[in-house]
Amino acid sequence: MGDNVAVRKLLIGLTATVIALVVGVVGTDFGSAIYAEYRLARSVRSAAALNWDPWVAILGFPFLTQVRNHHYKEIEIRATGVDHPVVGRASLEATLHGIDLADSSWLIAPDAKLPVEKAESRIIIDSTHVGRVMGIGDLLVEAPERESNDATGGTTESGISGSQGLVFTGTPKASGLDKRVSVAVDLSFADGDDTALVLTATGILTGPGTAGEPVPEDKTAAVLSEFSHTITGQKLPFGIAPTTAGARGSDVIIEGIASGVTIDLAGFRQP
Repeated sequence: MGDNVAVRKLLIGLTATVIALVVGVVGTDFGSAIYAEYRLARSVRSAAALNWDPWVAILGFPFLTQVRNHHYKEIEIRATGVDHPVVGRASLEATLHGIDLADSSWLIAPDAKLPVEKAESRIIIDSTHVGRVMGIGDLLVEAPERESNDATGGTTESGISGSQGLVFTGTPKASGLDKRVSVAVDLSFADGDDTALVLTATGILTGPGTAGEPVPEDKTAAVLSEFSHTITGQKLPFGIAPTTAGARGSDVIIEGIASGVTIDLAGFRQP
């Protein structure tokens, strides 16, 4: 009996020691990651002249193994409410994959040059600011109904809908109407200027998920014209060329994806 008690105490002691070591290692790893994220947020803010620290995440575990290998698996950067010369305010996002730290510290400095395997770059404009540019004060943007109900199709990995048939709902006062109507709108980029987002209204919508308000035939052309617009100056973080546009929630999102690029933090916010 005495031997069993002694063995049990020894096992309990060893288990407690192992658990303490594991907790200590995980805590050190987690704390180091948090500090690196804080320093990166400060660096992005300084380099890109933001008014506040962006949200930053350095993904992948264990973190300290990535530090030792001078290679981060993935970094996400998000800044909301950034002043924009055309739309007033917009949000900026970037997801970087395979970040090479060979020529940079694990605490990324504001002037660092970072080779990345793939960069995803986005500018997000909410319905309110899209509506202000268009002159439709109560505008609401939604993804096409067929995509809103399909969790497996019609969206990119970042959750962006396709560019065709977005639902724009608002009151086209300039056309002489005082009720909200819904219009199908296609998104594209201007020829020769991929920073200009072209909104092209293609038809009035009255089915489920719309305002359900018909438009008189003699007003249709005016309404479609009012819901059509070109929004210029949509420069993506790090100067990545736009590859697609769509909706996510009630926002219009322009996204660009590029492989094998070198970025600097000042480029997160384009002039």
